[in-house]
Amino acid sequence: MIPDELNDRSRALLELLPAIYRIRDAETASQLGLDRGPLQDLLTVVARELAIVEENMEQAYDDLFVETSASWVLPYIGDLIGYRTLHGNVPEIAAPRAEVGHTIALRRRKGTAVVLEQLAHDVTRWPVRAVEYFQRLGWTQNVNHIRPREHYAPDMRAIDALTRSGTPFANTSHTVDMRRVGDGGRFNIPNIGIHLWRVAAYRHTRMSARQLDARRYFISPLGQPMNLYSKPQPRTGNLTTLAQPENIPLPLTRFRLKEDLSLYYGLRATEGDDPDLKDPSIVVWVDGKEIPRDRIVVCNLATTNGAWARAVEGDKVAIDPELGRIALPASLADKPVATTYHRGFTADMGGGEYDRQPMEYEGLNVVRVPDDHSTVQAALDAVSNGGVVEITDNGVYQEELTMNASVDATVVLRAERGRQPHIVLPAANDKQLKVSGQENARVHFEGLVISGNAILVEAGNPSMAELAFRDCTLVPGISLDEKGDAEQPDKPSIRVLQDDVSVALLRSITGPIQIPRGCSVDVQESIVDALDKQRPALAGTAVDEVGATVNIVSSTIIGRVLARAVKLLSNSIVIAEEDDGAQLKPAIYAQRKQSGCVRFSFLPDVVIVPRRFHTLNPAADGIAPQFSSMRFGDAGYCQLARSTVDAIWSGADDEGEMGAFHHLYQSQRERNLRIRLDEYVRVGMEAGIFYES
Repeated sequence: MIPDELNDRSRALLELLPAIYRIRDAETASQLGLDRGPLQDLLTVVARELAIVEENMEQAYDDLFVETSASWVLPYIGDLIGYRTLHGNVPEIAAPRAEVGHTIALRRRKGTAVVLEQLAHDVTRWPVRAVEYFQRLGWTQNVNHIRPREHYAPDMRAIDALTRSGTPFANTSHTVDMRRVGDGGRFNIPNIGIHLWRVAAYRHTRMSARQLDARRYFISPLGQPMNLYSKPQPRTGNLTTLAQPENIPLPLTRFRLKEDLSLYYGLRATEGDDPDLKDPSIVVWVDGKEIPRDRIVVCNLATTNGAWARAVEGDKVAIDPELGRIALPASLADKPVATTYHRGFTADMGGGEYDRQPMEYEGLNVVRVPDDHSTVQAALDAVSNGGVVEITDNGVYQEELTMNASVDATVVLRAERGRQPHIVLPAANDKQLKVSGQENARVHFEGLVISGNAILVEAGNPSMAELAFRDCTLVPGISLDEKGDAEQPDKPSIRVLQDDVSVALLRSITGPIQIPRGCSVDVQESIVDALDKQRPALAGTAVDEVGATVNIVSSTIIGRVLARAVKLLSNSIVIAEEDDGAQLKPAIYAQRKQSGCVRFSFLPDVVIVPRRFHTLNPAADGIAPQFSSMRFGDAGYCQLARSTVDAIWSGADDEGEMGAFHHLYQSQRERNLRIRLDEYVRVGMEAGIFYES
């Protein structure tokens, strides 16, 4: 069928011809019983080629401008203005289009702190603050150049200034530090600091808070302590001022939230007012009604003698942003509480509201919860012959679930794009989420947070084909207590008792996986956390039993790996030790060593694996990865600290970092930034890079 646009073009070309040819073409079409004559068919082919030429001409015009040019044209535009292409430029991370577009303005202001901030942001896409440390030196002032806001001794009554001490936003003076900035020195005349934040603020919209009793609630649905983060205010175009705390995703302190409540909390000041804050960092709803700003009190709600430190009275609602806690007055006791908040994390991984690209399932019916069914189980029962159950809100679903897939059927349980529902399974040992399937059945989970119990594939399923998790969080340790500790650290998150099942993880966080040797496990850009180096993370279903054939790519594994075979272990980190108990197998054990490959990865000291290529281990190399945190729920969970040696920080096959955050290309970002700083820093000055998170 010919598109309408080509039909219109061919008719327009036909109208340009003499009438005798048009009449003859119409007569021929009438004789043949066709809608179009052969001449118009010919002109349709000509019109198609003309459309291609016109499109090329339009693109050629667009290529004259950096905002609209094709990507391959950018280096040529940059070459005209002396822009140097970065080595190992990483697509979708660095912003060459923005950098080329800003080059002229950057050259005109070359050497200033604002330019260095703009440059660092364009290259790394991280929030950044540039600090000229000579501005922070304390010295005797010249009467001809008085700096009235620079004090050698800090004002002990200026609480705001004191809370910023030690941060890039501090304005207190320091004695001179004679070290070079490259050696960790800061406060010296030639030193400039480029401070970067790798942790981003991830939004959670109207999430149900977890109730402790009639008046006490945890903001986190998991019930653990959680430092809330501020949503950064965006900075666009050419920067003219240095970044301020409100432009950076920072953990909120009680003092900061209290002093700047109108900047961070709520849509409106008082009930009935028009909204005055478009996208706040925190909002609290009680019984479906927003708590306005004038009814919020910020205070310390830490546990003291078995109770929280403060109980509110009247109609006030108390918030502790450092612990993620809410206390209600007696008048609102036992009312449902929901919150919009931001948490800190390094990457789009696990369940979250980030922009996930859902997989396409052609021909499958989509059933929505709670739109079509009020419970998840009712929706799952409706799609056992194949279909998608999509949860369209951020609710907490406390249900006992079973998933059944018939022959050749695909059953999907997923979150709607931009949503993060939380499924809480019953805690009893026989209340796992039971998955069963007939021949060639496939069961997929996408975008969910699951706690309370494990996922179980029972024995007796005839040749169920696949169990897949994409952008999911299966809480390591099953659930968390008030301190954030795992309540069942020895319990696996996934337990498969049926042979010939393929388990796949993509951008997911999970606890241990127990799976028999007849299966296979594919782990990509994920974290598998056994919560202890000596516990098995990937193993069989019995103690010290060999498990499935594994494929691990760009992932972080905490715990032992006991596998029938290691098909591929690449760009990954495995943190494990031999068990001090009766188990005799090493930290990583591959029963079949004749096939497979282990490459560009960090391994424990004692391993039995296939042939190795460019691998590291503590004993031979005297190194080990350093993490910002190894505690699930922390903002820097499994993030490599910059104190990690370069052999791990840039030891992957593409000179990126090993581990679950390899896809962030953090080492390449840093390398590109250092190249740019050499070009833009003033003569006699030296810039150093400091990671604030």
